[in-house]
Amino acid sequence: MKKDDCIFCRIANGEIPSRTVYEDYAVRVILDLSPSTRGHALILPKDHFDDLYEISDEYLIHIAAVSKKVALLMKERLGTDGLNIIQNNGETAGQTVRHYHMHCIPRYQGDGQEMLWEPHTLPDGEMDEILKKLTD
Repeated sequence: MKKDDCIFCRIANGEIPSRTVYEDYAVRVILDLSPSTRGHALILPKDHFDDLYEISDEYLIHIAAVSKKVALLMKERLGTDGLNIIQNNGETAGQTVRHYHMHCIPRYQGDGQEMLWEPHTLPDGEMDEILKKLTD
């Protein structure tokens, strides 16, 4: 089901023109208008889900398969050296549009992009507490 006031719903369903790389019954893959690298694409479900917490498992399985198709296409036709698959959930995590979407970011040697995080260490007691909360 689409949401009328969602720009990604409108793009995914062809109401707003886009540079479409791939399309099927469930998703549209478009070139990002503000790419981080040459060929940066977004996988947009045609149905509306705010984020990962709402999307169905069936949709996720399909999107994973589409991300592989896109990755292989980028490697073959753009000569990528690698690929980042990024999916953000919530404003704190960098989600700027409340419509589940996946970024496929082709990587090239020396492209100047850094997608890193600062590693930390936690005391064993805190690690055990986290493990207990996640496995009980």
